[in-house]
Amino acid sequence: MSLLPTEDDVMLSDAARGFLDRTAPVTHLRGLRDAGATHDAALWSEMAAMGWAGVLVPEAQGGSDMGHAAAGVLAREMGKTLAASPFLSTAVIAATALRQVSNDRSAKALAEIAAGRLTYALAVDEGPKHNPHATRLEAVAEGNGFRLHGRKSFVVDGGTADRALVLARTDNGLTLFDLPLDRDGITSVPKAMIDSRDAADLDFGDVIVTGDDVLGRVDDAMAVLRPALHAGQAALAAEMTGLTAGAFGMTVAYLQERKQFGVPIGAFQALQHRAAHLWSETEITASTVLNAGRILDSGEDATLAVSLGKARATKTAELAVQEGVQIHGGIGMSDAHDMGFFMKRARVSAEWLGDYSYHAETIARLRGF
Repeated sequence: MSLLPTEDDVMLSDAARGFLDRTAPVTHLRGLRDAGATHDAALWSEMAAMGWAGVLVPEAQGGSDMGHAAAGVLAREMGKTLAASPFLSTAVIAATALRQVSNDRSAKALAEIAAGRLTYALAVDEGPKHNPHATRLEAVAEGNGFRLHGRKSFVVDGGTADRALVLARTDNGLTLFDLPLDRDGITSVPKAMIDSRDAADLDFGDVIVTGDDVLGRVDDAMAVLRPALHAGQAALAAEMTGLTAGAFGMTVAYLQERKQFGVPIGAFQALQHRAAHLWSETEITASTVLNAGRILDSGEDATLAVSLGKARATKTAELAVQEGVQIHGGIGMSDAHDMGFFMKRARVSAEWLGDYSYHAETIARLRGF
């Protein structure tokens, strides 16, 4: 399997780059932050019109069905400018989950996603770390349905989404529910995220749900959720490689422009070595993440490839923003400089859908250590 971008990948990347540079540069995120906003509905509508919302939606439901590798290309380009959108939660995670279930309700939801009319959040975690199997939110059987009690934390896009995929514990396992966020008993508590990405805690107080709200089968949530998590982790890793590339590009430009002793600081060998090391790590990580998308598209078990991609993307992004801040010097620590936005997004992305330790442990277990 080739780990180089295809001609289609390059064309998609170029088209996305031109659109995002025009409509969602880093200054756009800064403007949203300064206005106290986390989401630009008009930008998402434009993305949907370009077919991005339907990247994983079947053509029968109005999607482009380009696959996970293509979703990674789009996520990578969004990462370069820190574009704020529900792409990961809706077009990747929710679309993948809905594709696991063949019924009219899922088909309708997929069509609404592709058209840009429906957004989702993923309500899985309840503690400080990603751990779906530690779910304590209860779904107590009552008549022909259930009653939900509990709380979900770090629900990305939970403040603006129309619906949420909610993981709950039932009598004999875990069950995934597809719920509107305006359902009686659901309270969304906005969270102030350091990277200006929309997130919320969701409280479930005696929320009545029916069998029709179950996505998949009762007590068997992971059959639907696991592929969706893998898709989200791979796309998030791709976004982080874009973030890395964006931070690296800013740093290289500064090395070429900033002068000391009458010469660009990029002429100093010590800084050249640091830049070369970061470039090498960036290229290796990009290939690892591309491989994860390709394996997802092949239908093979992608657990190892996805965890390797997310783990590497986390460490490489951390290196990129640390080097960026240090090489920029004092200005890199100020809010006036965009590097701080990259550092904050890298920190939040490192935790979402499993941190480095979570994925390193997965890799070790799969390799028999």
